[in-house]
Amino acid sequence: MYGKGIIKGLGVTIKHFIQTYIEDLRWIGKGRYYTEAGVLQRMSPETRGIFTIQYPEEKMPVPEEFRFIPFLIYEVDENGEQRDRCTSCGICAKVCPPQCIWIVRTNDPKTGRPIPEPEEFFIDVDICMNCGFCAEYCPFDAIKMDHDYELTVYNRHATNIYDKAKLSKPVSYYESIRPINYTREEEARAEAEAAKAARKAARG
Repeated sequence: MYGKGIIKGLGVTIKHFIQTYIEDLRWIGKGRYYTEAGVLQRMSPETRGIFTIQYPEEKMPVPEEFRFIPFLIYEVDENGEQRDRCTSCGICAKVCPPQCIWIVRTNDPKTGRPIPEPEEFFIDVDICMNCGFCAEYCPFDAIKMDHDYELTVYNRHATNIYDKAKLSKPVSYYESIRPINYTREEEARAEAEAAKAARKAARG
């Protein structure tokens, strides 16, 4: 029969339409919209009725391994001073497929020798393909992938070429967005330090 598919499609639409109002009544006072619990419920396989996320008012939670623009990690010592993990070795710039990373190394003004910290660090985030190679190959865990994906701007040259100040974030931020990875890395770092201390003690 001609039009049978249209009728079936309309039936599905009407079913979802009615179920939406039923679910809204069930969720009165619980916050089905614009709350974390409501978003998670509409993302679940058990959801009925409308399941559209009302972006940008609502946002889907991103998994820990979600990666977007890289950022640089700095640590804060007991005196409250920032210490960059980055040594400006340049490995990240070398392995970057689209070549969107530029590093200006720091030199001692007296001797002219390089100092293991970057004077400037730039990433063109519009060229970056979010592959994560820079974070994967960094030997100092100094560069990681962020979760911030809202980068729409009117003038990319004025705002989307990130400098060192805009790229730098504390270790605590990395811990907050990637707690599992952070814990695993800190445990590995502690084991390496313990092994190093044991070797030193054994030598003398």
